[in-house]
Order: sequence, then C-alpha cells, then structure tokens
Amino acid sequence: MGSLEGGEKKALGWAARDPSGHLAPYSYTLRSTGADDVYIKVICCGICHTDIHQIKNDLGMSNYPMVPGHEVVGEVVEVGSDVTKFTVGDVVGVGVIVGCCGSCNPCSSDLEQYCNKRIWSYNDVYTDGKPTQGGFADTMIVNQKFVVKIPEGMAVEQAAPLLCAGVTVYSPLSHFGLMASGLRGGIVGLGGVGHMGVKIAKAMGHHVTVISSSEKKREEAMEHLKADHYVVSSDPTEMQKIADSLDYIIDTVPVFHPLEPYLGCLKLDGRLILMGVINTPLQFLTPVIILGRKVISGSFIGSIKETEEVLAFCKEKGLTSTIEVVKIDELNTAFERLHKNDVRYRFVVDVAGSTFVEEAATTTN
Repeated sequence: MGSLEGGEKKALGWAARDPSGHLAPYSYTLRSTGADDVYIKVICCGICHTDIHQIKNDLGMSNYPMVPGHEVVGEVVEVGSDVTKFTVGDVVGVGVIVGCCGSCNPCSSDLEQYCNKRIWSYNDVYTDGKPTQGGFADTMIVNQKFVVKIPEGMAVEQAAPLLCAGVTVYSPLSHFGLMASGLRGGIVGLGGVGHMGVKIAKAMGHHVTVISSSEKKREEAMEHLKADHYVVSSDPTEMQKIADSLDYIIDTVPVFHPLEPYLGCLKLDGRLILMGVINTPLQFLTPVIILGRKVISGSFIGSIKETEEVLAFCKEKGLTSTIEVVKIDELNTAFERLHKNDVRYRFVVDVAGSTFVEEAATTTN
C-alpha cells in the first residue's frame, strides 16, 4: 500500500489551549504528507514530566492549541510510496523528534537529536508550516526516519516509556563507555527516568546506588527495583560513606538542587550526567571538580539508532517499565498526580481503548 501522499486527513486528540495546562478534546487537520511518510493509528502514549513543562508554558516557548505526548506506540495503517522500512500492520514507535536538517554534523553522525533544526513531535512547526501535534491523539503522520519498529512480543504499553525515559538513560551510558559490567553508578531521582535507570544499569551488571531526598522510596528501590544501596542525600553521614566511590551518577531531578553533594560521591574521573530540564542556574564550587578531574555532562534523549538499541536491549534482558495505564479522559487527573510525584513510575495512556468525544471538539486547520 503506497499512496499516502495527498488528501486531507483529520485527527482527534486532547489539547491544552492555554498555560493552565487543562486538556480537552480537539480536532485538527494533520500536516501535509509525502512519499517518505508513515500514517499511524495510535495505540498508546506515555506521559513524560516534560509534557507538564510544555502544557504549562514553564519554559516560555509553548504554542497553543497543543496536543502533547512523545512516547507514542501505534500501528502502521498507510505508507508513502518511498517508505522502505515499514509495512502496513507493523507496530511502531515515535519519540521526541520528528524532523531534522539532515546535513549538519550531528545529523551526519546519527545524532539527530542534537541538530539545531530538530523538529519536536509537538509544540513545533513542520517544514510545511503546519504545527506538530503529539501522541495523545488517534492518529499521527511521521517521516519514516523518525519511526522505530517495536520488537515482536514486546507489550505496547511497556514499549512506550522506552521511547523517551528508557533511551534517555541508555544513551549516555552507551556514549560515555559506561556499559561494562562491574561499574558503580548512582541514580538521583526515582521517577519515570530514574526507575528505568536503575533497571537498565542493573541489567548491565552495575552496582547501583539510589540517592534520594527522603526515606520514603527506600523499600521501593531496594525490594522492587533491586538497587544495591539507598542513600538519603540530606544525611551527611550516609553521603560521606559513598564519597569518592561512584563511576557515574545519572541526575534526573527536574528542579533546582545543589550539585556539590553528588560531585563528592564520584571517584577520580567520575562523571555527573544531568538530564533534568531546569530553568534556573545551578551552582558548584570548582575545586570539587578540579581535585578529582571530575566531569559534568548533559545528555538529551537518544538517537533513532540508540532507540532501536534500547528496545532490543530491553527485549533481550526482559526489562519492563513500572507503569500505570489510564484512559485519555483521565489525562488531567494523571497530570495532576504526576506533578505531585504520585505515580509508580510512568503513566501510559490507552489511546486505542479510549473514547474520543468528537462532537465536543473544536476544529482547526
């Protein structure tokens, strides 16, 4: 089946219309389609903490109406005439990025997430001038380059969080050469990304220490996620016990916090990897880095290649996300709970199993 090009296609989703972040039914026309495009019927979509920042305009860059969602799993229902990677019926995933320039150094190195002309899966403008809209909707159209195949036998609701949370952890471990068995790693923040960090690092054979601000997640980390050690960051005695002991720390916390306590836990040449989107400056004293030749790095999601790798890795190791499935009409409640950290550990919206109230929607071009 190959004649996707041409013809107007409608979609029905749930959109935020202002910085209150409240979502409601919304119908719209999908962007122009081309020979390299894949038309996808959405099955489910994970909820990421970044979605909160976007719908509430926390970063000052939000455009409305906005249909969020960038951990999308769906079924291919049509393909363009030049599509070679997928066929109708394939179960596929779409992550944070749906476009790039294709010619810069990151793009040439299969690191398209660092392209300065990247196109976000929602809250952006596609090359034809049409707004991009995300996965809390019944359908999407995406260029085949930014679509990945979900491994056969992997549950769709388990695959969704891997398209952002999973690859966000996997990418820096792969890129910085931190996949060897026997390494000692720390995970700061036990949320959607952090819990996948524990699982993936353990599957690589690492000794994993969870560093948290309180005792309340100790049992969860040790008994359910099988972390090797749990440390409360506000306890100086506990933090001193792990001083100069870790090869790396993955810091997933999305709010302001001091860095010195974590830098002190790193051994010589240790690496602190920042992942949380924080809109206030962070501070640290340079001797903490200089005297241990330590490194502070950032890492942003992962490439399409790394997304394919983490899906294969999790399938091979039998890794699953810890999720709670909700219907699309429960989106606002789910966002409220996520804002309060009241989820264990990732919401996934059952889009295909939800009822869309089309007559309540507002139509736009």
